[in-house]
Amino acid sequence: MNDPLAPRQNHLLAALHKDVYDRLLPNLELIDMPLGTVLYESGSELRHVYFPTTAIVSLLYVMLNGASAEIGVVGNEGVLGVALFMGGETMPNRAVVQSAGQAYRLKGQLLKQEFSRAGELQHLLLRYTQALLTQMAQTAVCNRHHSLDQQLCRWLLLSFERLPSRELVMTQELIGNMLGVRREGVTEAASNLQKAGLIRYKRGHITLLDRAGLEARACECYQVVKQEFDRLLPEVNIQQSQMNG
Repeated sequence: MNDPLAPRQNHLLAALHKDVYDRLLPNLELIDMPLGTVLYESGSELRHVYFPTTAIVSLLYVMLNGASAEIGVVGNEGVLGVALFMGGETMPNRAVVQSAGQAYRLKGQLLKQEFSRAGELQHLLLRYTQALLTQMAQTAVCNRHHSLDQQLCRWLLLSFERLPSRELVMTQELIGNMLGVRREGVTEAASNLQKAGLIRYKRGHITLLDRAGLEARACECYQVVKQEFDRLLPEVNIQQSQMNG
């Protein structure tokens, strides 16, 4: 669809057959998602699921001392609130908007009713959950074994492919919280990527200059996650047209 706010801008919703989509459509509520908004905290009861269209949301684990690190990212390829249809009812992590935009919200009870039909939506959401678990596991490996430059490349690639433009609005402090590192480390890593001509970073705005170069500099973790999404969800194509070139 040309309308970026249309529900089918979310690729999971776009993959649904018309009869399933039409059952959900009247109950999809468009909401704004400002930068830094906390959608839910660890242990909070889930009442809704969210299908992002133009927003990106980070899933964070938060330690008792307040330190945090990102374990996953969800944009227009996915849904927030998988614990609700997997039977958990509460989430073990925090969800924070990392790039402002919009999403469609659906009451959890309505999603569970459709999920219990054991039809198309259930199969789609289960495959998406497996792909998301792969992303979480690979993020843990990446944070442990790869350099901050490589982690930042992976993180930027995952973010840009979920955006309708080549620009990401993000402060160094927020990036540091996502990657679990000090702000100074982010400054150095971003400077390295800028000197290499891969990005332009200024006053919280990151502009993608060379996608191919950024991908070449990243560790294998980005490709592992991307290939698993492509394998499990061939009908859900993550937006990448803006990354070409």
